[in-house]
Amino acid sequence: ASPACTELEVVMLDWLGQMLGLPDEFLARSGGEAGGVIQGTASEATLVALLGAKARVMQRVKEQHPEWSDTDILSKLVGYCNKQAHSSVERAGLLGGVQLRSLKPDNKRRLRGETLREAIEEDIRKGLIPFYVVATLGTTSSCAFDDLDEIGDVCKSHENVWLHVDAAYAGSAFICPEYRYLMKGIEKADSFNFNPHKWMLVNFDCSALWLKQPRWIVDAFNVDPLYLKHDQQGSAPDYRHWQIPLGRRFRALKLWFVLRLHGVEYLQEYIRKHIALAHLYEKLCTSDDRFELYEEVTMGLVCFRLKGSNNLNKELLRRINGRGKIHLVPSEIDDIYFLRLAICSRYTEES
Repeated sequence: ASPACTELEVVMLDWLGQMLGLPDEFLARSGGEAGGVIQGTASEATLVALLGAKARVMQRVKEQHPEWSDTDILSKLVGYCNKQAHSSVERAGLLGGVQLRSLKPDNKRRLRGETLREAIEEDIRKGLIPFYVVATLGTTSSCAFDDLDEIGDVCKSHENVWLHVDAAYAGSAFICPEYRYLMKGIEKADSFNFNPHKWMLVNFDCSALWLKQPRWIVDAFNVDPLYLKHDQQGSAPDYRHWQIPLGRRFRALKLWFVLRLHGVEYLQEYIRKHIALAHLYEKLCTSDDRFELYEEVTMGLVCFRLKGSNNLNKELLRRINGRGKIHLVPSEIDDIYFLRLAICSRYTEES
């Protein structure tokens, strides 16, 4: 009922995909069925992709085992993610009614292909059906990057496994060509998501999701009563079938405004400035012998702590946040509590 809304969204997600250097097979301009859609949040995108993966595996398994009921198949489905993946991945499993396994990352907190392969083979031996993997590019706690290239190879060797890439925060940095090495292997994914509302000057909410085969999502969500049918069916994507709610807001418009107002070069400079500020803060930390870094700095996030106990760091955070000048969010990995400084304001300067 609002073709301008749909058309602008198709074009904006292609623009955005080209800015990131996404392979053409994710974009509408490739002429196939692929394309992007704006979701509310990354949590929603993870769930939508999971439901698409579930619809795909259900259909394929039924063809091989017509005697199995839906309940039989559902109880066997299993998905995977890094133990450091966002809690919304676990939540997607709960909402989707399937079991998800959190896998142990390596010493750099990355999920590796070998770990995933072992888990999948172990579950197949148990009679389970692996169907969904979430690779995180830029984990919430420490901005670690899963080894997408290795994970992609493992998923490709199991035809029923859907690979979803969650780059909610760090994805914005891929508009700078020098950071695209971090998404090596992206062509092996089935879906890719990042949030322009996190680090690209777009107001909340605007979470971009690209799908190579949206038909599985459409199949999972498509209930087409007469009162929702229209004459243009099939001539453009029907985005209500690419998401959980039926109603949609005109979110492509604010994306258009940001891209027209700032242009790609300004946005690249903005990201580079934030990363440079993070490296400056990293230097300030390492030059003060009371502090230590918890994680290598790759984006605009610095994970640091006072040398000493967890309680010492909790007290420091309580004081910093108590003043109300700046707000830091902590995290804890392997029983080590640390503070996270995220550069996210347009107004942050070296001073």
